[in-house]
Amino acid sequence: MFPTHRPRRLRTHPQLRRMVRETVLTTSDLIYPLFAVPGESIANEVKSMPGVYQLSIDKIVEEAKEVYDLGIPAIILFGIPEDKDIDATGAWHDCGIVQKATTAVKQAIPDLIVVTDTCLCEYTSHGHCGYLQT
Repeated sequence: MFPTHRPRRLRTHPQLRRMVRETVLTTSDLIYPLFAVPGESIANEVKSMPGVYQLSIDKIVEEAKEVYDLGIPAIILFGIPEDKDIDATGAWHDCGIVQKATTAVKQAIPDLIVVTDTCLCEYTSHGHCGYLQT
């Protein structure tokens, strides 16, 4: 009833197996998250995420160099601004923490991909991800 031989035409050659395999994850697929805070020489551990730090821009650049040297092609920057307001000014102002960190990283490591996140919750005084009308 059932076949005694199961043909595996897509498994006969290493190249075919590589082509049809399910998942491969390498360092070139990774994006390393970094959290930027104002100041200098700052590395504050995030208590809810052991081993993850909020870093000042100088420390972000150091960490980004290490990440790049490890073969990780990209970082994503999250900002923790000094001041929050109802308009989320830090998210779009030229002098925002993520904007400054992006500039510093790109000057130091031009080939590193820098992804930015501007979800407004981290920039608004009310903590919501969008503008509120009252």
